[in-house]
Amino acid sequence: MKWLIASDLHGSAYYCKALLAAFEREGADRMVLLGDLLYHGPRNDLPRDYDPKTVTALLNEHAADILAVRGNCDADIDQVVLRFPIWADYALLAEEKTLIFVTHGHLFHLDHLPPLHEGDILLHGHTHVPACEQRFGVTYLNPGSLSIPKENSPHSYMTLENGLFLWKELESGEVYREFKL
Repeated sequence: MKWLIASDLHGSAYYCKALLAAFEREGADRMVLLGDLLYHGPRNDLPRDYDPKTVTALLNEHAADILAVRGNCDADIDQVVLRFPIWADYALLAEEKTLIFVTHGHLFHLDHLPPLHEGDILLHGHTHVPACEQRFGVTYLNPGSLSIPKENSPHSYMTLENGLFLWKELESGEVYREFKL
């Protein structure tokens, strides 16, 4: 199965359309969305083409394709308008013998790890900065942000297929980092 993994859309219709174009271009089977889907939050500037209603409609067209977790900017009303669940603080994926703990990053992160075995993966967004680092026997991965990247990082997402994580620039699909299990 091929997964497209993305985070921190923050209500941008422009970057939502780019995400869905990447989903089609990749031929991915499913999407993992790591939270902060509709709203920009008080610490972020408005992203390009901020339009949560359009983002809602676009994502709802792909409801059966989406596995999502709750971000710190996601509100109660979001679940009323979205046709896929977003209230889980985490989800679990397995790739061979490796557990992938999927979360937004505001509750569980490197300074507050969930219970994981050595070799497991902590996958989260929230920081808007792509990452691939090993600490405490765990590999931490972050796809960066779709709409509001920070620290001069690109608008980006990841794919996961056959144990290979690839970080890609959103609009071109160009690979700029990889990690193999």
